[in-house]
Amino acid sequence: MGNLEVEKDRLGFDSKRYTTLLFVCSIALPVSLMIIIMYQNQLFDLTGGLAKPAKSRNVTASNADSKNDSSPPAIIPDGRLHNGNLPPGFGNGTSSENNSSRHTNGTDKQLNGTMAPGFWIESGSRNDSSGNDTSSKNNSLPNTSGPDEKQLNGTLAPGFRKESGSRNYSENDSLLNTSRPNVKHRNETLAPGFQKESGSRNDPSQSNIMPGDKFLDGLLAPGFDERSCSSRYQSFLFRKTSLHKPSSHLLSKLRRYEDIHKRCGPHSKSYHKALKGLRSSHASRGGCKYVVWIPTNGLGNRMLSMAATFLYALLTNRVLLVKHGADMANLFCEPFPNTSWLLPNDFPLRNHFGSSKHRYAHSFGRMINKSITNTSMEPPESYLDLNLGLGGYDQLAFCDESQALLQQIPWLILLSDQYFVPSLYMIPSFNQEIRKLFPEKETVFYHLGHYLFHPSNQVWGLITRFYQAYLAKADERIGLQIRVYHDKTTPYQTVMDQILDCVLKEKLLPAVADTQEPPPPPSRNQTSKAILITSLYSEYYENMKNMYWTKPTVTGEVISVYQPSHEEYQHFGDDMHNMKAWADIYLLSLCDVLVTSTWSTFGYVAHGLAGLKPWIWQMPRNKNPACQRAMSMEPCCHFPLTYDCKTRIEVSAATLLPNTMHCEDRKNGLKLVDEHGELLL
Repeated sequence: MGNLEVEKDRLGFDSKRYTTLLFVCSIALPVSLMIIIMYQNQLFDLTGGLAKPAKSRNVTASNADSKNDSSPPAIIPDGRLHNGNLPPGFGNGTSSENNSSRHTNGTDKQLNGTMAPGFWIESGSRNDSSGNDTSSKNNSLPNTSGPDEKQLNGTLAPGFRKESGSRNYSENDSLLNTSRPNVKHRNETLAPGFQKESGSRNDPSQSNIMPGDKFLDGLLAPGFDERSCSSRYQSFLFRKTSLHKPSSHLLSKLRRYEDIHKRCGPHSKSYHKALKGLRSSHASRGGCKYVVWIPTNGLGNRMLSMAATFLYALLTNRVLLVKHGADMANLFCEPFPNTSWLLPNDFPLRNHFGSSKHRYAHSFGRMINKSITNTSMEPPESYLDLNLGLGGYDQLAFCDESQALLQQIPWLILLSDQYFVPSLYMIPSFNQEIRKLFPEKETVFYHLGHYLFHPSNQVWGLITRFYQAYLAKADERIGLQIRVYHDKTTPYQTVMDQILDCVLKEKLLPAVADTQEPPPPPSRNQTSKAILITSLYSEYYENMKNMYWTKPTVTGEVISVYQPSHEEYQHFGDDMHNMKAWADIYLLSLCDVLVTSTWSTFGYVAHGLAGLKPWIWQMPRNKNPACQRAMSMEPCCHFPLTYDCKTRIEVSAATLLPNTMHCEDRKNGLKLVDEHGELLL
């Protein structure tokens, strides 16, 4: 025992020193461990902790928004690596064991002012995208934000877009699945079905939006209920970016008209006041004036005459009301905000529309005839019937002095199946105004059609389902509109031969190889074309489908053939028939190339909405050439004004107005052409 005490005194080992040694070791060991970890793992961050390792290089920032991804994405803390660069496939994000949002550095000095392909700019909004699991009601921490847009020099690489910062931006994204190959940029536009990428190319759940403007460069007014009419603000997703921009004068004119229609539309105080004057049979000065459109003939004729009547309403400050019967009840959305263009069912003159005797008794032509034979002019009536589809005295409505008289009539009941826009140009008081509204002469129907005609939700479903299933993935879409007027006297094979002669000679479609040798192996650069056939009959579809199925093409292109419907004959008074017809017209307008039939108003509407100059195939009796290219994308007016109001004699319509020509498919018809009449491809 004495020896032990001597040894303790020699070593100086007491309880206080032992406690001090243990305390130093408890500090030194964790510090040493942290230094070792920092040396071995350079992803360590004292403020963010250790990041969970990424399982795949294909994980993108958009994975955080995917509803199909049940596991949280692996994100690098602060969105950066130790060397200040992000590898392909990663975006700025957050990391937390509890899936709570952690604020990250929004600067992007490490990117040196550029972004690698596959990245998008986050808006920093908690509502960004639908289904973002990184934010919750209980989360008060700020969301992550992407690099400052200024550091990108104001540009993004082709194929990418900026996030809107709102959950609503992705509502329309699911319309198109754009997994198509070989996206080709042409003049900064993409073909229908292509969209610029918004996120990572490796994320199949991330839908993409095509560049464009859902308001069509201001043509459409905001503020509509998007659910009641999906097509109004979704149509741009299916079309190329338009090169035809509406004029500022047209936009201001449309906004003023919308105000007038809201003030004077059905069930307004001004409307009921105007009805009192109508029932009294005496014209009242001041107040709202109306033009009531009455349908006649098929859907193509109706749409053309509605567009022309709307232009007349714009020029005369009248309110357009349309009588849509049961066969048009489910075709179109309301075109004007916060009001209706439909003629109310209790309109006093509804029962007289079908009586030709009553219409003539109150017709403009009869009034003009009476004024010629009787020098004493009767007091203006409260309404007049105006038939612009026939000749006679009614065509004098296109004379300037007649317009002064018509301005005194509060209600005009207009019946026409014609696109009478060229005749409106002939009225001097209208001419300059129309030129200001449409500096591009050939865009009248293009702009008015896109403003007025929005497919109803039911028709839009027919259109989008067919397009996505059959047309979206093709590199090019060829529309063939085949209308045969005398099917019993026109052999089917004669029509088929002439159509094939047209598309092959114009190199719109490839020929098939007349050989039994096996086709060459498919190539990665192999292109595909989808043929859309619209016809009352199925024989043309069956013939062309079998031709491209049984034999290979000489070019190696892959050809597919589709037909949405074949009704066998034209149904009148059938709403479902008209819905299918409207879907066919709209699908044709989404094609890249069109071949249409002679005299067909159905085809006129399709190429007018498409903004294309179609090839028009001639009737079988005119076999050479099989078809010819239209000089204008404007529809043809089959029965234009032929009366010279100055000389009071009958003349050729084309001599009355510059920038017009006789139609390719109707010698007596008239259509508007470009300023110099050249063919603009």
